[in-house]
Amino acid sequence: MPKRGERTDPKTSALREDGTLNPAPERVSDPKFQTSDFFDSRDLMQVRYEMLRRVSIDNLSVTRATAEYGVSRPTYYQAKASFDEAGLGGLVPKKRGPRGPRKLQGDILAFVEKQIVPGKPLRARELARRIRQAFSIEVHPRTIERALGGKKTTQRAPEPVLNKPRRGRA
Repeated sequence: MPKRGERTDPKTSALREDGTLNPAPERVSDPKFQTSDFFDSRDLMQVRYEMLRRVSIDNLSVTRATAEYGVSRPTYYQAKASFDEAGLGGLVPKKRGPRGPRKLQGDILAFVEKQIVPGKPLRARELARRIRQAFSIEVHPRTIERALGGKKTTQRAPEPVLNKPRRGRA
């Protein structure tokens, strides 16, 4: 249960969940965001779009727009480049952090693929141990599972299905 003063309305929760909650809505000084129910300074996409629109359509200077919307000039230019490239979707913040397994590339990935023999299951934990022995690096078993398709045992060939005779029939 949230503490007093930490309660949020459904829109704030939705924006947070989508990753579009403006971390500093108090910095937005554009009068539209202060007086209108439509404009919401908590909505990062709306703030960025309106900032771009003010420069492009209303001919507001970039310096004045960045001051009015509480962002830096590099942030403006990044938002403009993202918008020019991908439209509104470009204004949605991207997930931070690595994209994909960094340790399972090149020689190590080739080593892992050589370890897999069709029909002989091999657990990711055992693969992690073999990688540690061969390359002196630690790789979490879940990283291996994700790289190989999310299976706990890496078995490429499916097991044959045997037809069982029905009971009571000869």
